[in-house]
Amino acid sequence: MMRRSDSTPKGTARGRSRQRLTRWQAEFPYHWDADDLVSRRELLRFSVMASGALFAATAGVVGLSYLNPLRSVRKQAIAQTTEIPPGSVRYFQYPTPGDEAILLHLPDGRFVAYSGRCTHLSCAVYYDQARGTLICPCHEGVFDPQTGAPLAGPPQRSLPKIVLHQEGSTVYAVEEMPQ
Repeated sequence: MMRRSDSTPKGTARGRSRQRLTRWQAEFPYHWDADDLVSRRELLRFSVMASGALFAATAGVVGLSYLNPLRSVRKQAIAQTTEIPPGSVRYFQYPTPGDEAILLHLPDGRFVAYSGRCTHLSCAVYYDQARGTLICPCHEGVFDPQTGAPLAGPPQRSLPKIVLHQEGSTVYAVEEMPQ
């Protein structure tokens, strides 16, 4: 480190460098002696430990998702089979009161039910009787009413299927299964 000689006037650059500067006034506020406290090996060790911690946190989130599956099991009466003629639809709420669902009575006599939310951006899905398809009007997504599979538009995944159970003339929704 350089020392100021007595012959250097206080107004020169050397004289000002000895004055105490605040952190924001210094050109390079880091002290080289403090830089020696962290070696490359320690920095690499810290980086590996931080990456391991992030991996463990991600694995923990995945583990929690297996403990709480996306399936919803709750038996709910939807309609009487005589109320819905073949080729028609009944909209209902399942598995919670805020979740829309669709019950279809297909022309072949089978009943199928799907979630009423599009798998693209969760817009509402409606049954178009004229075309015989499930439609998402937001981005013109089209789904097959037989399988719930996407036929056109941006959706890439099938609609979540709702398992049905029929007792006598009553159709029940039993559980929602993501596809």
